[in-house]
Amino acid sequence: MPSSRVRLPVSFYARPALTVARELLGTHLVLEGEAGRRVGRIVETEAYVGAHDLACHASKGRTARTEVLFGPPGRAYVYLIYGMYHCFNVVTDVEGVASAVLVRAVEPVEGLPPALRTDGPGRLCRAMGLTLGHNRWDLQCAPLYLEEGSTVEEARVARGPRIGVDYAGEWAREPYRLWVRGSQHVSRPPARRGLESA
Repeated sequence: MPSSRVRLPVSFYARPALTVARELLGTHLVLEGEAGRRVGRIVETEAYVGAHDLACHASKGRTARTEVLFGPPGRAYVYLIYGMYHCFNVVTDVEGVASAVLVRAVEPVEGLPPALRTDGPGRLCRAMGLTLGHNRWDLQCAPLYLEEGSTVEEARVARGPRIGVDYAGEWAREPYRLWVRGSQHVSRPPARRGLESA
């Protein structure tokens, strides 16, 4: 069944990664295919703000893998970690600035069993059916896209350090991970008191 919600425009993505990471909370990630329509409400994101961000893949330079990060905005960046888990990102900011937002968790909305685990980027991609085959897809015209969802009030937004980027030194401590407080689908609670802020 076609959705009455509006697909997010290029202008939504053509902003700094931290802004997009915040605004993605509450929106819907959609994949339409032979298996039907799968929809998840985004409840957790991580911002990677450019080549100067040592946690960002682009920090090691412009390569065949990272080329998509340099724009244009509104493209999918999907990569494989540990040889088995896919991670889905959206490319942000203006063309030439290598930044993106990792979608870490969604709440099942349509086509996904309510009890299905969608916490963490690997589980999310497995549940949605996202693979390397979706890398570089234009979210404006592909059957993979993001659409308007429900607004998340600022009081319900938590922030803390990103996960799994200890190699990035001081950049690992930046509060660039955002999530919806109280969601049972968030991948990991704060490691200790004091890391969560409004």
